[in-house]
Amino acid sequence: MNRNIYLQIFNDYSEQIQAGRLAPGTKLPSEHDITAEYDTSRETVRKALNLLAQNGYIHKVKGKGSFVLDIGRMKFSVTGLISFKEMSEIIGSSTKTHVYEVKLIPASSELARQLQIAAGEPVWKVVRSREIKGERIILDKDFFLSSVVESLDKEIASHSIYEYLERDLQLKISYAKKEISVEEVTEEDRRLLDLHDYRHIVVVRNYVYLEDTTQFQYTESRHRLDKFQFVDFARRVHGEDPNQN
Repeated sequence: MNRNIYLQIFNDYSEQIQAGRLAPGTKLPSEHDITAEYDTSRETVRKALNLLAQNGYIHKVKGKGSFVLDIGRMKFSVTGLISFKEMSEIIGSSTKTHVYEVKLIPASSELARQLQIAAGEPVWKVVRSREIKGERIILDKDFFLSSVVESLDKEIASHSIYEYLERDLQLKISYAKKEISVEEVTEEDRRLLDLHDYRHIVVVRNYVYLEDTTQFQYTESRHRLDKFQFVDFARRVHGEDPNQN
């Protein structure tokens, strides 16, 4: 028996997924069935399935099985700072923005901490979901300092807030600090997104700054797990002391 049978299973299924013979959303055979098909152990099959999951080919749902992911997932740059309107033009898919809330609120203690302001200071709260190819798969919750952004409305939020800020308010948006985590979905996520059976969601927290280093925005962008991959480009810096790594 080939001791690398798990690699054979991985290669067989990854090739089928890449070739489109297994469409996104397809449920793979059960561990029991794959064990019988390859005449191997359950442990070997689990090793192969874990490898498929780690490489972005499948999503394992506890108690339900393994499902094929869309390997043509949209790529989000970790280092980029781009609006949804700009992203829509790049991906070329049919998109729509649903605006649920645009209102001025007093900053809670937690929100004040995120924006580095005093609790109770007024901030704009904007809640929108992003629909791509007929599914709502991103939930954006934006908070803007009202001292910087004096007015907002649903019409602006339904198009591009950044376009409004840069073109109409002449603000110079410069850079952002980002934090990415995978968290359990909330009731709000389930209500405003098409999540199917997914229990976790990718959360990108953005702390956005103007050219003068003023932080004017905090954003919590929540992405459906199967639809995105976050990419970065890293370059090794030569001349470092190799003994330090």
